[in-house]
Amino acid sequence: MKTISIIVPCFNEEETINIYYDAMTKLKEETNKFKIEYWFIDDGSKDRTYSILKDLQKNHSDEVHFISFSRNFGKEAALYAGLNAVTGDYTAVMDVDLQDPPEMLPEMFDLLEKNEYDCVGTARMDREGENKIISFFSEGFYKVINKMSQTKIIPGARDYRLMTRQMVEAIKSMTEYNRFSKGIFSWVGFKTKYLPYKNRERSAGTTSWNFWKLLKYAITGIVDFSEGPLMFATWMGTIFSITSIVAIIGIIIRKFINPLSSVNGWASLVSIVLLIGGIQLLSIGILGEYIGKIFLEVKKRPIYIVKDKK
Repeated sequence: MKTISIIVPCFNEEETINIYYDAMTKLKEETNKFKIEYWFIDDGSKDRTYSILKDLQKNHSDEVHFISFSRNFGKEAALYAGLNAVTGDYTAVMDVDLQDPPEMLPEMFDLLEKNEYDCVGTARMDREGENKIISFFSEGFYKVINKMSQTKIIPGARDYRLMTRQMVEAIKSMTEYNRFSKGIFSWVGFKTKYLPYKNRERSAGTTSWNFWKLLKYAITGIVDFSEGPLMFATWMGTIFSITSIVAIIGIIIRKFINPLSSVNGWASLVSIVLLIGGIQLLSIGILGEYIGKIFLEVKKRPIYIVKDKK
């Protein structure tokens, strides 16, 4: 019987861990198709997540393992730590809040067993129950990144997926500090099938994600997998440089034709100066994002630091 290693990132999830484990145990008993190896990643939680994971591992040491970080490094670091730890034939990534339907796992397993796919992912068909503002910007993000990047991401794609060992090893080989898993999953290639499902509410607790965290995550994805913002800055700089040259030539010609012409149009002039200044600051900001990412990469700092592991 093959083994599925399941990576479960946890950040302040004391209310959901046991609910998740009970649901997965019930699923395993009903299907009996595969063995399960759990890798819970405590991402520097401030609540009782660490102690609950220790108790769970103590009571189910044959299948439950955990890694606890020295501080909060983020979900991307947690996923990478899990990928480095798994030993199963297949590897799954799941959220502990049960927004990723466990009952889809047997179907995903069956599809991989046919050897037609290297990965079976999931994508939400709708965002029912989600904050309307977050939903609007999320949908916009997928449109923007798919137009700007050669690495295409399925709209609504989740991290919830089941992968072969070969694909896991390919992802592990990408050791960059700034990680955007949705982009990495697509970039490494491999034949992937996506299964649609309806959005679900959390089983318990509250999400640690908010609008600003999601916005920062989206910017990371665009910067990591697209040179579009740099091209935008270049083209805007080129357009305004040409416009300025044409304007200067026009002013010189006007001066020769009518030397006594009075100076007017201060409002329009100030507006133009402010517009150009704004474009310059925007371009500098875009360059700063890329330079900041380069700065973090060249430091070669570890993606995560482990405090405890069992």
